[in-house]
Amino acid sequence: MNKLPASLKKYFWDVEFKNIDLNNRKVYVLKRILEYGDEKAVAWMWKNFTESEIKHILYHYRGLSFKSANFWAVIVNARKEDVICLKRRLSKELMTAWPY
Repeated sequence: MNKLPASLKKYFWDVEFKNIDLNNRKVYVLKRILEYGDEKAVAWMWKNFTESEIKHILYHYRGLSFKSANFWAVIVNARKEDVICLKRRLSKELMTAWPY
């Protein structure tokens, strides 16, 4: 089990921090740091994740704000048209949940 440094605890307010296993929860950890991380958290991220792992998050997972997704797309030189959080959802998709 790969533990996270105590300095990252503030980003995982909704779970039991001591039980987070980096090996099994890489996507979860990386998304939190990309969205909320400060300089210290980002420095740790660069030591533990590759640029391709960051791009993978941007291309395949929702959950980042438009602002964060755009920022990280610029930083890692990701294709913005492929960043899933920068794409608008079709109104037809939204209408299935609220048909009025």
